[in-house]
Amino acid sequence: MSILRPAATMVVGFTLILGVAAPAVFTQIAGAVMPHQAGGSLIERDGRVVGSALIGQNFTEARYFHPRPSATSAADPQDSSKTVDAPYNAAAGAASQRGPSSQVLLDAVKERVAGAGPAPVPADAVTASGSGLDPDISPENAARQVARVAQARGLQESQVRAIVAENTTAPVLGLLGVPRVNVLRVNLALDAAR
Repeated sequence: MSILRPAATMVVGFTLILGVAAPAVFTQIAGAVMPHQAGGSLIERDGRVVGSALIGQNFTEARYFHPRPSATSAADPQDSSKTVDAPYNAAAGAASQRGPSSQVLLDAVKERVAGAGPAPVPADAVTASGSGLDPDISPENAARQVARVAQARGLQESQVRAIVAENTTAPVLGLLGVPRVNVLRVNLALDAAR
């Protein structure tokens, strides 16, 4: 019994310090130093939240840039032991768990490649990200969509390319990460342009 008391005290103490106090302190610091990011990187339009810069949305209309495929799923309403595709379901952000030997994955990628136009096709145009919620696409993927978006909106391709260029984020300090285009931001910029 004499061993249990100090052990229980340590568990309670470390739980309070590491499970309550430290997260509260870091949350306050993050809110003060980076309030936009700490608040979810929410994007507003006309005073209304339309999404987050960190979570992809399922744009499917020809007039919008399309995100990379999403692998998120949800429980099948008819059979809870099965799942159904639920693109960009933020409540179910995770990879599909389909590996390179999965025929379902191979068939889906082949279908996407066939519908993507001439080769080479950027990988992010036909494969989902690890979370299934990636908000960004590569500049190459965006460039392949410019003609479709311009035609659907009645704009010149040069206008659409300029909007894409304005919404392309460079690697941090020129080294960290890769160039990327945030799909929600570029689509909102297109809506504002016309």
